[in-house]
Amino acid sequence: MKSIRIKSVLCVALAASSLCAGAQNVLSDFPVADSDSLNLASEETVQVAYRKVNKNDLLGGVSSVNVEELLKKNNFTYSLDNMQSMVNGWNGNSLWGMDSYLVLVDGVPRDANNVMPSEIKDITFLKGASAVVLYGSRAAKGVIYITTKRGQVGDTRVDVRANTGFHVPISYPKYLGAAEYMTLYNEARVNDGMDPLYSATDIYNHGSGINPYRYPDVNLYSDEYLKKSYNESDVTAEISGGSEKARFYTNVNLYNIGSLVKVGEAQKDRTTRFSVRGNIDVDLGKYVKTYVNANATFYDGRGARGSFWNAAATLRPNRISPLIPIDYVMQNNTDAWNLINNSSHLIDGKYLLGGTQVDQTNEIANLYAAGVNTYTSRQYQFDMGVDIDLSMVLKGLSFQTRYAIDYATTYNRYYNDTYATYEPQWANVNGVDQIVGLTKYGDDVHDGIQNINDSWNRQTMAFSAQLNYQTKVADAHNISAMLIAAGYQQGESAVYHKTSNVNLGLQVDYDYLNKYYLSFGGALVHSARLPEGKRNAFSPSLTLGWRLSKESFFEDSSILDDLMLTASGSILNTDLGIDSYYMYQTTYDQVNGAWWGWADGNQSHATEARRGSNTDLSFIQRKEISVGLRGSLWKKLLRFDASFFKNSLEGMLVQPSNSFPNYFVSYWPESTLLPYVNYNNSTRTGFDLALNFNKKVQDVDINLGVNAMYYTNENTKVDELYEDQYRYRKGTPTDGIWGLQTDGFYTSEEEILNSGITSSYNGELKPGDLKYIDQNGDNIIDEKDEVYLGERYGWQGSPLTLGLNLTLKWKNFTLFAQGTGYFGGSAFASGDYYWVFGDKKYSEVVRGRWTPETSATATYPRLTTQTDNHNYRNSDFWLYSTNQFKLSRLQLTYDLPQQWLRGSFVHSLSVYAYASNLLTISKEREKLELNTGTTPQSRYYNIGFKIGF
Repeated sequence: MKSIRIKSVLCVALAASSLCAGAQNVLSDFPVADSDSLNLASEETVQVAYRKVNKNDLLGGVSSVNVEELLKKNNFTYSLDNMQSMVNGWNGNSLWGMDSYLVLVDGVPRDANNVMPSEIKDITFLKGASAVVLYGSRAAKGVIYITTKRGQVGDTRVDVRANTGFHVPISYPKYLGAAEYMTLYNEARVNDGMDPLYSATDIYNHGSGINPYRYPDVNLYSDEYLKKSYNESDVTAEISGGSEKARFYTNVNLYNIGSLVKVGEAQKDRTTRFSVRGNIDVDLGKYVKTYVNANATFYDGRGARGSFWNAAATLRPNRISPLIPIDYVMQNNTDAWNLINNSSHLIDGKYLLGGTQVDQTNEIANLYAAGVNTYTSRQYQFDMGVDIDLSMVLKGLSFQTRYAIDYATTYNRYYNDTYATYEPQWANVNGVDQIVGLTKYGDDVHDGIQNINDSWNRQTMAFSAQLNYQTKVADAHNISAMLIAAGYQQGESAVYHKTSNVNLGLQVDYDYLNKYYLSFGGALVHSARLPEGKRNAFSPSLTLGWRLSKESFFEDSSILDDLMLTASGSILNTDLGIDSYYMYQTTYDQVNGAWWGWADGNQSHATEARRGSNTDLSFIQRKEISVGLRGSLWKKLLRFDASFFKNSLEGMLVQPSNSFPNYFVSYWPESTLLPYVNYNNSTRTGFDLALNFNKKVQDVDINLGVNAMYYTNENTKVDELYEDQYRYRKGTPTDGIWGLQTDGFYTSEEEILNSGITSSYNGELKPGDLKYIDQNGDNIIDEKDEVYLGERYGWQGSPLTLGLNLTLKWKNFTLFAQGTGYFGGSAFASGDYYWVFGDKKYSEVVRGRWTPETSATATYPRLTTQTDNHNYRNSDFWLYSTNQFKLSRLQLTYDLPQQWLRGSFVHSLSVYAYASNLLTISKEREKLELNTGTTPQSRYYNIGFKIGF
């Protein structure tokens, strides 16, 4: 029996070894002690830092998703898509409310969007400081670890998955037509004391549609320019298998997505992705194993040059006719017909490209004649590792090393084509509109010179080596330890210094009878961003665990299956937030210095100081305590996992103008001798919770998952000095919303005069302007009147994120649903769609504008053609809640019964249909579903199948 136990423990330590046929490959990981020494090889393990851990022995701050199993009922194409509905502690933006995170793919820093879900085995979300301490400085705010699939012992297996579907836009911006725009623009001019620009006849002609080429009413969101939907398709082939000596996994994927625009070259716009991944595991003998992973991804895209969606949001409807029909040109106008006959761009043989002296190009003309931009991206990734069993030296000792090198490059290619546009001179001839002349702007030129632009490349190198030791004493004391040396470096084009992360790590784990746990992790980190003498620091973390369910007072419970309590304390040193190198040194700038004159008008650049030196600049620290509680009830009917966390980021960098004499700074010319110092602090406090309910009701298997995360944040130390107490940021959320408080509109000149208020944002207040509260009573509205408005942006994710996932399985049918709620965040209705002034395009929001007749019901300030900075500022007038619940995914899958496939070469066959982004429930749904200046949000409807051979 003892020899069996030893062999089982060794199986875990060497998980891909020939001693453990069929065990999961963990060549880059080393597991801690197990909970059942006879059956551990079959227990589920979770990837954590540099090792895998039995899921039952996780000590908190870690959540995981089995993507391989998830794909059987939920097909998705982005690796982190809707993961907030599957795990706790991740809200779609951050881990535990931190402002960044590191993505590792098979232990190497890589992009999450460059690995397809079909390639992934599982994803681990390392939230707590104790879970990421071994990864060093650059991982101090959380890690998302993606593990790709590996081959298993057995016959060669081929799985093919294919999908096709259509994106259907949810909503488009609602802009005013030409007649209404012109009418309201006239009103805006009158408000500004100017005469109307458009006559009643002009307005009628543009609104009547009698001649849309002479009197345009252009709407680029209409079906004249856009399709009803556009296609997305992909196909994936997976091939795997092998023997105990060598195993392989291969993934080949082809993906293509089209365009919503149907005009000119844009109707052929597309993005294509092709990737090949190969993972190989080889046993080189009894004591040595190795693996090699390689991946190549090719992105190719083409798009008509120009900016269609930006033009759709900015082109005023009456401004220009994009196309000019030649049928309107007088037949006897020789000069005009010569221009037509010599044009290189006669669209469909019927239209010239339209222009004016002011607008000598237009976006529709760009789609036809400005040429095509071709986007190319190539990503090559390679990593390998060796695992050596050193039990001949010391039982339980092993060594692992791994090396990776990745290379990515992107660039755009295009021809700098130009084209001619034509402005028609219209006349009414015998009651018929005709073009009596054409004015040409520009020339049709294709110079044949291919341009390469936006070239970018990145190289990543990563290396680690570790000694692992594991033993069991008296069948009660499980001890494991790791000594790690690791680092990576990323070099990027146009960035002089490479991003580096180097550290030494030590991990020691102990448990007694899988009941009492102690885990210590520490890392000696190094950063060249800091001055000499301050570049090294030690980050410690201590975690305690107690499996209460093994205590006598719970042992005979008919309710409780398992209950684990954990507590952690950590101090992580990080250079995240130290944005560049040499921030500890004094810098001077002459290139951008102010000009000054001397000696009869000679001009010279001033040399200006940009910062002072600080040789005491040091790491920013993440100090954290967390408590976790995990368990299951009623024979795993209900499983739960909850964490409470409180952390503080201390010593964030700032140039503290309030801690130094004011003569350290000059504002003209702009110059400062202030150094960067470690000063500002902030905290995050919150909890996450995962509940999973699993029960069979008659013939239906029901699985319901509920995941939640709530956090608050606070500025606890800020370099600031204000005359008014209400302006202090200390004690308010780090993502708190600040702005002016409003009190309706000014309704008359008399009210403005009696108020005594002037605005620093606009020289002259008028009726219909917003009335702001003068917080400090100085009768001037300016930035000194901005206050905390009691709301949060949710920059690192909504304060409360709620995720739901439901699986109903009946016979061979599986219904899967995902939903996510976001609560507690707010935003300003800003941007050109809402803040309309000057010559901007008018959206439907201006219909609620203030006028003397609507002063009691107005929902929008008065219109103006001036550059208005008074009404269009952050204030509670524009504030709205982003609370929402989204039905993110609904999929129905049918698996053909196995008895139908017996005797055939097909092992399995599934067909499915799903829809995503189906429904948004929110008071502000229209705002939340609206995109301006970019591709509209869409719902996606897909059908697909997966077949195994």
